[in-house]
Amino acid sequence: MQPRDAGYRVLARKYRPQTFAELIGQEAMVRTLGNAIKRDRIAHAFLLTGVRGVGKTSTARLIAKALNCIGPAGNGGPTIDPCNVCEPCISIAEGRHIDVIEMDAASNTSVDNIREIIEAVRYSAVSARYKVYIVDEVHMLSKNAFNALLKTLEEPPPHVKFIFATTEIDKVPVTVLSRCQRFDLRRIPADLLASHFAYVLEQEHVVSEPDALAMIARAAEGSVRDGLSILDQAVAHADMDSGGKVTADQVQGMLGLSDRGALRRLLTHILDGDGKNALAILGEQHALGVDPAGVVRGLLELVHGITVTKVGTTDDPALPAEERAALAEWAGKLGHGTLHRLWQMLLKGHDEVVKAADPREAADMAVLRAVYAATLPDPGELARRIAEGGVAAPAASPTPASTAPADFGALVARLEAGGRYALAQLLHDNAGLVRYAPPELSLRATKPLPVDFARDLTAALKSFDGMIWQVGLADEPASATLLEQENAARLANEEFVKAQPLVAGLLEAFPSAELTGWTLNRSDAA
Repeated sequence: MQPRDAGYRVLARKYRPQTFAELIGQEAMVRTLGNAIKRDRIAHAFLLTGVRGVGKTSTARLIAKALNCIGPAGNGGPTIDPCNVCEPCISIAEGRHIDVIEMDAASNTSVDNIREIIEAVRYSAVSARYKVYIVDEVHMLSKNAFNALLKTLEEPPPHVKFIFATTEIDKVPVTVLSRCQRFDLRRIPADLLASHFAYVLEQEHVVSEPDALAMIARAAEGSVRDGLSILDQAVAHADMDSGGKVTADQVQGMLGLSDRGALRRLLTHILDGDGKNALAILGEQHALGVDPAGVVRGLLELVHGITVTKVGTTDDPALPAEERAALAEWAGKLGHGTLHRLWQMLLKGHDEVVKAADPREAADMAVLRAVYAATLPDPGELARRIAEGGVAAPAASPTPASTAPADFGALVARLEAGGRYALAQLLHDNAGLVRYAPPELSLRATKPLPVDFARDLTAALKSFDGMIWQVGLADEPASATLLEQENAARLANEEFVKAQPLVAGLLEAFPSAELTGWTLNRSDAA
């Protein structure tokens, strides 16, 4: 017995467009082809390019049908509306027409494969009006194969038409591009995809939720085939107990998408500066199996949606009404500076999450960084509030006279107190003062100083109070170094002590005695 599903065809094949009217999202191309056929100005070669699943191969087959359709009566000519009932239309749709040759360039890349085409084009079509060669993924042909095709492609026999399809137009030589009429197939908008999926499910007698179809449309990224494949999976995933209804919760779980409501709550906590609840939502999403990078990507989508809503673009009809209302509310509250700062931080965070050894931890840190950045005031708003008196302006920087040390010795003491012992020692022992007029300091080196001495000293002094000093080394008369001054003062005090009568008598009575540990000063002696 034959299995029940032996004849099942996936939705992407079952709902392949059979007429140009069924080809969604490509109105400009259909209009151009229709006018060309009506005016009998049909090109000899067409090049179809676009992302995967937008209908390149389907369009190529439709063009082949349009050129070879003979109508129900058997006497029709080329038409933009093929009848789909004549023998050429039926056989082309089933892929068995002898004069419509489809070739996959990915597996027929050599010049020998192209040589077969060149030899065959000399012969007229067997039963069709035109012999049509459909070459899919034409960019995979080798350089020699392209070169072999050029002459035939430029001047083919009148009964031959070439239709090329590619996803990577940049890899097609310009010599081939210049010989073809090029059509760029557009990505299908998400709202149009959702409408198409609703039609497909209606034909399949499957009930669905609009939000579920919107999720699938966004996940398809403009590709009809990708979307129909996901839709097929969603129908199979639907719970039989609920009548096979395709729900948003099921699609979300199937695709591992983050809940849009949870994302909006997460962004709310970020904007409120609530790191605790933001991390809690991240944890919930992680427990549900949502990729941390997907959560950050969802936040980026929300910030982008708020920004484009703020500049007045049309609402995305594929978004739920609740989310459109939330975006509009945020757009009215948040400034451009806040949004752009948040975008940059999340974008950097997404890159970190993708590369991190533990994506969960990286996502936590990225969200917390955004939490604390979101609470910072917008620079423009802060300036406005200061101008209006709502915020006190920061106090003016103190003048150098009020912050600079009183003299050179106090400056050295400040360096030592600040932990800059090496600089303090060099100034104390090896530098004589030429001029001290803060923030100007001019010195004369009594011994060689390090090459970066002036730069390091300037940086150290600036680190204390923000004052920018001008430190210079001059070959001018200078005072003695602090070390020399201290030594001179010590010697003077020593001589003063030795001159005291009691000390002088002791030294005379004990010639080998030394004067140590004394603390007498001139005032004490007086």
